[in-house]
Amino acid sequence: MLEGKAAFITGAARGQGRSHAVRLAEQGADILAVDVCAQFGDLPYALSSPEDLDETRRLVEKAGRRCVTAVVDVRDLQALDKVVQSGIGELGGIDIVLANAGVFHAGIGEHSLDDVARNWADAVGVMLTGVFNTIRVVQQPMIDQGRGGAIVITSSMAGLVGAHDGSGGVAGYAAAKHGVVGLMRGYAKILGPHNIRVNTVHPTAVNTPMVTHPALADYIEQNATVLTPVTRALPTQMIQPSDVTDAVLWLVSDAAKYVTGVTLPVDCGVALA
Repeated sequence: MLEGKAAFITGAARGQGRSHAVRLAEQGADILAVDVCAQFGDLPYALSSPEDLDETRRLVEKAGRRCVTAVVDVRDLQALDKVVQSGIGELGGIDIVLANAGVFHAGIGEHSLDDVARNWADAVGVMLTGVFNTIRVVQQPMIDQGRGGAIVITSSMAGLVGAHDGSGGVAGYAAAKHGVVGLMRGYAKILGPHNIRVNTVHPTAVNTPMVTHPALADYIEQNATVLTPVTRALPTQMIQPSDVTDAVLWLVSDAAKYVTGVTLPVDCGVALA
């Protein structure tokens, strides 16, 4: 489905990002895979490592495609631009962009205003500013190469129903996931004349390290009456990264060549609540 194309994926060292990278490679795409590969802030779980990113590269190459990797923080616009320019030089362009990098602070205590401010800044920095930066560094190269393309931003069901508890990190997560919808709609209009499509995908809980760590389970149990209730129409509490990849692959393929500006839920019907 993607023979001869190249995809740029953020947050690609593991989880949804790795799933996307491997599936797109299996469908013929070369991959530019980036991740921060370092711990920061007060996150209650371990972030990816350089070894995780190496494993993504190994799996992409096992699928028979080229994989360029780089350790970079999506909040650093200049560094991200250098990585993309280098990747374009090696892969011959960028046709697909998956703005996937994300963090989730649920499961930690915020004991001071400094804690609240830091967690808010980390959440919005990675998942809103980071998405803006990701698109900013690829939009002109994609326009200049003149072959169209597709951009998919990973939002969340929390970007449709507003589930959060008011804390800095969790509120920042929901605000960022809502905010990228506005970015998506604006870019869909800006880039549409160049045949570049832009959409968001909105998963429910996905079986990744960001969601399955013990601190989050404890947090959900302790805050069941505080958090916005989550009701699913389908009898599934958690989906797999590959389930999100199914939707992403469709959005970036020619099967969705006239689909742009949409918020696609992969949420077991949470948005119906």
